[in-house]
Amino acid sequence: MARREETEQESAAPPTYRPTASAPTLGVGMVGYAFMGAAHSQGWRTAGHVFELPMRPVLAAICGRDRTAVEAAAGRHGWAAAETDWRSLIARDDVQLVDICTPGDSHAEIAIAALEAGKHVLCEKPLANTVAEAEAMTEAAARAAARGQVAMVGFNYRKVPALTYARKLIAEGRLGTLRHVRATYLQDWLVDPASPLTWRLRKEQAGSGALGDLGAHIVDLAQFLAGELLVAVSAVSETFVRERPLLAGPSGGLGGVAAAGEYGTVTVDDAALFTGRLASGALASFEASRMAAGRKNALRLEINGELGSLAFDLERLNELSFHDHTEPATTAGFRRILVTEPEHPYLEAWWPPGHALGYEHTFIHQARDAVRTIAEGAAPVPSFADGLQVQRVLAAVEESAAKNSVLTPVQS
Repeated sequence: MARREETEQESAAPPTYRPTASAPTLGVGMVGYAFMGAAHSQGWRTAGHVFELPMRPVLAAICGRDRTAVEAAAGRHGWAAAETDWRSLIARDDVQLVDICTPGDSHAEIAIAALEAGKHVLCEKPLANTVAEAEAMTEAAARAAARGQVAMVGFNYRKVPALTYARKLIAEGRLGTLRHVRATYLQDWLVDPASPLTWRLRKEQAGSGALGDLGAHIVDLAQFLAGELLVAVSAVSETFVRERPLLAGPSGGLGGVAAAGEYGTVTVDDAALFTGRLASGALASFEASRMAAGRKNALRLEINGELGSLAFDLERLNELSFHDHTEPATTAGFRRILVTEPEHPYLEAWWPPGHALGYEHTFIHQARDAVRTIAEGAAPVPSFADGLQVQRVLAAVEESAAKNSVLTPVQS
């Protein structure tokens, strides 16, 4: 199947490195310092202290438009310097990798400029706000790859050990021919109509709503786990609250303080549901919503095949549920796999079996993989090409929803 080589790269036992104080450094410059900036900072700050890496990540500089806020973030997260212009950050001699954690409307400009300046790039998902932007970024990444540069997209949930291990089991044929993939990603932080109009609710900045924010993750995971791509989708979407209070000040995390009596129009979806077909003929269904009351970060996947099934719940991210349908019916059923053994992906450097990991570890694993990819001259996984393909699925979903759910092919 397509992409099996990627899985082997991600799940294979890594080589053993013995870095010393004289090991080469990888100077990281990050654009953005809010929610994702904090998560990425944790990854870069910690990866070299946990894993034996061939290069030592150095937090060289962080960038944001507000001088006071970005200097505070630099001190809080351990960055050596602060910049207020991303162009100045790219130009720094001590920055070899640019990590982009900004809203989607700036991804393309920053990433292309960084690649053309000879830098490696890690860019948050979704890769861009439009297919055209993602195509331009992917073309720039291809040119840069010829010069030895790496361009990766931040689909951090691939780095959950249980999901990397699930991909290995599927690639080994433990489920046989796949029949169904079901994926949901539900949150509730927009249920209150008084929640303010942050950048995530403006199409010009975010590209789309729950579809791009949450749907991008589950589209990528479905394709990653199945080892094949979506070829067509049929979708519906809805914006349940069409006006929200304007922000009274800067946003923090996912929300912020609402201004009294001032409202603006929500220009993205609150929820998107769609079905799809994979290249092999397997069926898939997806639901992404930020209006699911009581669901905080409920990402769930189930994959059914002729020989068995796998299920995963992010709120129990150290576990997989596995059903082997080849066992006698009298004893067969879903069983819990605790993915904390040193033989499991990424776990060789962490705690004794049974000592669980959390959300932040996905960013540490992401940083580890980026450093090793750069040092080894390997192909990046997930690549900008992977991000482009997800962008094409999102575009097909939006097109289908706008055309009364007509089955819409995914551009290839």
